[in-house]
Amino acid sequence: MFDSKTEDVDLPTQQKHAVRLAKDGLVGLVVMGSNGEAVHLTPSERTSIIKATRSALDETGFKDVCVIAGCTEQSVRGTIALTKDAANAGADHAMILPPHYYRGFMSNDVIHDFYKHVADESPIPVMMYNYPGAVAGVDMDSDLMSRNAQHPNVKGAKFTCANTGKLTRFAAATNAISSKSTGKGVLAAGGMADMTVQTLVSGGSGVIAGTANVIPKFCVQVWNLAASGKLEEAIEKQKTLAHADWVLGRSGIPGTKSALVAFAGYGGVPRRPLPAMGKEADVAHLKELDEAFRIERGL
Repeated sequence: MFDSKTEDVDLPTQQKHAVRLAKDGLVGLVVMGSNGEAVHLTPSERTSIIKATRSALDETGFKDVCVIAGCTEQSVRGTIALTKDAANAGADHAMILPPHYYRGFMSNDVIHDFYKHVADESPIPVMMYNYPGAVAGVDMDSDLMSRNAQHPNVKGAKFTCANTGKLTRFAAATNAISSKSTGKGVLAAGGMADMTVQTLVSGGSGVIAGTANVIPKFCVQVWNLAASGKLEEAIEKQKTLAHADWVLGRSGIPGTKSALVAFAGYGGVPRRPLPAMGKEADVAHLKELDEAFRIERGL
């Protein structure tokens, strides 16, 4: 969260947001992910956000809510440094994209070695973050991800590739946490709210979704309905959730922040060069979220 006038990090609002999400049922929070504008933050800002989030959760009785910190750098050395900073600031896990700037050199073996060397040195467990759209099209397949997860300090993956087949294969290969079993403690997380039911029936562990910043209770409701065996009701609810997820996804960070302002009264605007939403686009965007907002308010 940033001050709308100065673009300074707004730690009190960051803390308010974290506590709201925990109260609304989320069992873990990602900071410095894609919606968190990690690429727009200095190292000291990253540390301050982790510390502020962890302290806010602890002070309000949510010590069991884990904090997952984005720790992506292009080099092994730089990524290890970020994991150490994150651990010292109170993060429980590090979520890391594959290296991608030198795309032509990023073979499966190079990416495997990257995760291995980072996991060897990271003081906290590592999660892979598979998001081809953010990394020049680098898309780890299930064989590579399962191979990486053989390292004892690689404890999961987020599938923002939205490939449920890949998630299914990874969950099976790693004996991941599911709605029915703790497995071997590996997290196989869907990366978008519109794949919530699919993640659960594929043997996944849960969902890490940007949409949960705005309508967390609705996201939790769909998962819990499916997990309790009320699959038809979950599928019906997910139709609305999937539409909201698409509206927020296509409008990106500006749209998510606009929706937060409209629904929760805070959120601000992104850091430049990301633009704020224009007034006309904002009105149309929020109108499409009316039904999701109505459901969220009723929970």
